[in-house]
Amino acid sequence: MPDPDQNALPEYCRKPTLILGCGNTLFGDDGFGCAAVEYLETHYALPEDVCLLDAGTGVRTLLFTLCLSSARPRRLLILDALDVGRAPGELFEVAPRDIPPIKLDDFSMHQLPTSNLLRELEEQCGVEVRILACQTAPLPEEVRPGLSEPVRRALPEAARRIAAGYFRAL
Repeated sequence: MPDPDQNALPEYCRKPTLILGCGNTLFGDDGFGCAAVEYLETHYALPEDVCLLDAGTGVRTLLFTLCLSSARPRRLLILDALDVGRAPGELFEVAPRDIPPIKLDDFSMHQLPTSNLLRELEEQCGVEVRILACQTAPLPEEVRPGLSEPVRRALPEAARRIAAGYFRAL
């Protein structure tokens, strides 16, 4: 018989795989993770065992909930934009422990960086955590929505990689 308390938890805690698109869509390529979620939603059939969420700039709240939850996914994929000096639009994986220090400032929550929450999920909770990042073009200094052309062109390849690694064949 299913545990009624488990049914009260948010879907993102209960599904075996959670994919979170992160970023601020108001600042150019920083919205890559959100755009990747939208691309997946419009071009792929989402398996029932996967929860796909546009977390925007609210990823810390979701991760904090996961850390405290009695149920959590087995696998977590974070989709995010990073500037680490690669070619704009280049896709690459990064481990939570390798998030660049400049990005840690973006994700601080009362001095508890997102990278700490991701490591907690990995090391203490047994969740497989991966980050698929996209190299940004220079980010605007003022509000300017929309991805640069190289980052926009990276969306289909990002979606293909995500589907291959996280979606079962239909």
